[in-house]
Amino acid sequence: MLTRVRSLALSVWRLPAAPGARPPGRIDHAFVAAVAVLAVVEVVLVNPDLDGRWLGLAAFLVWLPSLLVRRTMPLVTAGTFVVVAAALGVVEWTTGSAPADLGTAIVALLIPYSLVRWATGKDAVLGLALFAMVAATSLYTQDLPTGDRIGGISVIVAAVALGIAVRARSMLHTRQLDDVRRDERERLARDLHDTVAHHLTAIAISAQAGLAVAEREPGAATDALRRIDEEATRTLAETRKVLRVLRTEDDPRERPLADLRGLASGGPGPVVAVAVDDDLDDLSPTIAAALQRIAQEAVANARRHARDATLVQVRVVRQQDGVELEVTDDGRGSTGSGDGFGIIGMTERATLLGGHLEAGPRAPLDGWRVTARLPLEVR
Repeated sequence: MLTRVRSLALSVWRLPAAPGARPPGRIDHAFVAAVAVLAVVEVVLVNPDLDGRWLGLAAFLVWLPSLLVRRTMPLVTAGTFVVVAAALGVVEWTTGSAPADLGTAIVALLIPYSLVRWATGKDAVLGLALFAMVAATSLYTQDLPTGDRIGGISVIVAAVALGIAVRARSMLHTRQLDDVRRDERERLARDLHDTVAHHLTAIAISAQAGLAVAEREPGAATDALRRIDEEATRTLAETRKVLRVLRTEDDPRERPLADLRGLASGGPGPVVAVAVDDDLDDLSPTIAAALQRIAQEAVANARRHARDATLVQVRVVRQQDGVELEVTDDGRGSTGSGDGFGIIGMTERATLLGGHLEAGPRAPLDGWRVTARLPLEVR
């Protein structure tokens, strides 16, 4: 039992900072400014009879700006709050009186929340210990009913629990995103295998044949071997750039553009219309497979999430230096509304191949648009 408790304590202590902590923005500055104004209004107009109101207001305005870094440096926020509280304690000890707490100071609950939501395990433990010390001293020294003390403790515990819950959900979402990216890379690896492996086999056979005739026709064999070397170099370069994960099973995609055209349908649900340029014969097989995968996912998203959609249009157009895929629908609502993993997977696939993908509302028209721009060959 003690071993399990010790292991749990060590895991909490060594917990890294939560990812995604953004620096303060305009909304954060506006929030702090608004709270400061409310504190002044409280002291001047709402509760002008508060004991030591000006000292309490000054102390509050000293630590309030530290909330700006509550995500990136939550321990600094907690430390500033504790230092100000300690200074007020010294004033109370020397003068025998202390300023009353401002109602606006309820924003201090953001401190324990931010500690468990964003800080490292070590900083969270230290910060919570300091904050708990200040809170416990305040609740003990003030002349409060037992119910108010219990209520104060409950509110602090609720803030901590909320921070833990939000952090756990964020960690789960991050893990799911990693799984999506891994699965997408694995599918892409299978596509690459199916489109490149037979070329490598042909190259190997041709090389053996060239070596067989090398003595009788040295010139022809040399030219053949040179072409084989060039083709093998390009194929291996494509393989190294795209094949980032191990395959687990085969899933052939021998006719990706034909499969893409096969997405057209007029059955239940919205009609799917597909238009593909004819001059795509020199398209890299890996790029063609990616187009088919992205189009398939985008059409599935439109069928699943676009409300009242009657038409989904798929268009593949050759451009000067690449190929563009556009999938639009005329429905209401966002086809990115679900868990968002479909769009992330499509974006990951396009990025791995040297292209990019955009997805968003089809303003000013109703519906959703997914646009993928890929090179003709893997970069």
